[in-house]
Amino acid sequence: MSVRYISTRGKAEPMGFEDAMLTGLAHDGGLYVPETWPQVSRDELRQLRGKPYVDIAEYIMRPFVGDAFDDQTLRGILERAYGNFKHELVCPLVQIDPNHWVMELFHGPTLAFKDVAMQVLGLMYDNVLARRGQRATLIGATSGDTGSAAIEAVRHCEHVNIFIMHPHNRTSEVQRRQMTTVDEPNVHNIAIEGTFDDCQNLLKAMFNDRDFRDEVSMSGVNSINWARVMPQVVYYFASALALGGPDREITFSVPTGNFGDVYAGYVALKMGLPIKRLIVASNMNDILTRALTHGDHSLTTVHPTMSPSMDIQISSNFERLLFDVYDRDGDKISDLMLQLKEDGKFQIDEQQVARIAEHFTPQCVNEEQTLAVIKDLHARTGYVVDPHTAVGVGAADRELPADPGTPMVTLATAHPAKFPDAVAKATGTRPPLPPHMADLYDREERFEVLPADVERIQGHVRATLG
Repeated sequence: MSVRYISTRGKAEPMGFEDAMLTGLAHDGGLYVPETWPQVSRDELRQLRGKPYVDIAEYIMRPFVGDAFDDQTLRGILERAYGNFKHELVCPLVQIDPNHWVMELFHGPTLAFKDVAMQVLGLMYDNVLARRGQRATLIGATSGDTGSAAIEAVRHCEHVNIFIMHPHNRTSEVQRRQMTTVDEPNVHNIAIEGTFDDCQNLLKAMFNDRDFRDEVSMSGVNSINWARVMPQVVYYFASALALGGPDREITFSVPTGNFGDVYAGYVALKMGLPIKRLIVASNMNDILTRALTHGDHSLTTVHPTMSPSMDIQISSNFERLLFDVYDRDGDKISDLMLQLKEDGKFQIDEQQVARIAEHFTPQCVNEEQTLAVIKDLHARTGYVVDPHTAVGVGAADRELPADPGTPMVTLATAHPAKFPDAVAKATGTRPPLPPHMADLYDREERFEVLPADVERIQGHVRATLG
């Protein structure tokens, strides 16, 4: 079965995987989603138990990529992508309580979960562009981790230039340096005077400027690109199978910013993986908690926190979920997104809030609680988590007593060394960087500081490309 992709706003033409990947954001402003959900039976899942991660990835991704890659090419991409990881299991599980596991997603080259998808996406881009004899300009927005993962994935790609926008002085120093110290001619960093939401709005404005988009052959690496979400679906399957799936249900707690990671869990559920609950773990920037609880999706001030990758008000991938719960009504989604643009808010209908609540549980973990989780877990077990993972663990701990018989998996989205100040504040010890990054603080940085003005950004991109 080969999947076609349709836009959440209903106006763009359906297309195959390769075109959806290169296009990124649909021309009607929507996000691409599969027209139908591939199904994996319980018997098929049992056959995948005990298989290496690459085997599971190949099986789960095959229907999504269709004829874009033959079996040998897809296999080669996955082996190269995950051959860069520092743990042979790729995304190993670590038990922290009798029925609570952490899934470590940070064993890739930039120490964050984004590597799991980005290493695959970079190789797919280079393969397709080489085959087509084309170049692409990848433009992305990051709250911290997407940028470094994207840069690392394409820094050696012959057919790609990459521009990454990050909010100036609103990432951790490690996050920033992982982006700005990469000395490759195709890598360009822009520090935006504003928030991550400003960066994301600039990105969407450039995607919606069709003349500019065509002029520079623009594509995207953010999770607005379906090809970014797809590889993340795999680790839900891999971890569930390791804990007895599909013959028992699993609950996942997911530190959530742009909603892509937890949405990937929803995709796994729609494909047939028995997932009992998906906990949407937010920090004090609690728009998703309000939206999922009361339907109130209203923008407020973004508060800088010790978990900066979650300091977001507009979670792009939430649109994909809304599309499903509104029975794939593109006109309705267009209306909601217009309300958000014009009024800074929209209200989700009660029926749709109830449908979301069938699978999702929102939890908000504040700064004090985040520090307490890091401190307590370290004191009890010696295990150290970064502040984003701590938000997920804190949210999971609230849900565990109500359902002690269901295994709980919290997604560990970043290595604690990426956020040494927060970890040191909680534990008294600064976690060291791994050996391959030991000299990070000594490397020269290269980036431009620019205002949150789309014409200035477009002019910079044109001038840089020459």
